[in-house]
Amino acid sequence: GQLASQTGCKVPTIRYYEGIGLLGEAPRTDGGHRVYGNDEVHRLTFIRRSRDLGFSLDAIRSLLDLAQNRDRSCAEVDIIASEHLEEIADKLSHL
Repeated sequence: GQLASQTGCKVPTIRYYEGIGLLGEAPRTDGGHRVYGNDEVHRLTFIRRSRDLGFSLDAIRSLLDLAQNRDRSCAEVDIIASEHLEEIADKLSHL
């Protein structure tokens, strides 16, 4: 519940993101409560904001992977963002 409050995501959405691997499975207390740290707050906030901007889950997964693997080229981020921008432009032209 606290993670949901901090990030603006609903609890079922957080569970869904855990289930599909966008958010790692959180360790649990002896009482069974999930424990999240600042890294998870930042990651979930990034996911939520990316979804708000219309990025697909696959694109978000790629962006998160790029952020974790600093050896990969930043040009890949530009490609993902450019592809998304093209999708938006295409949708606008259909309107």
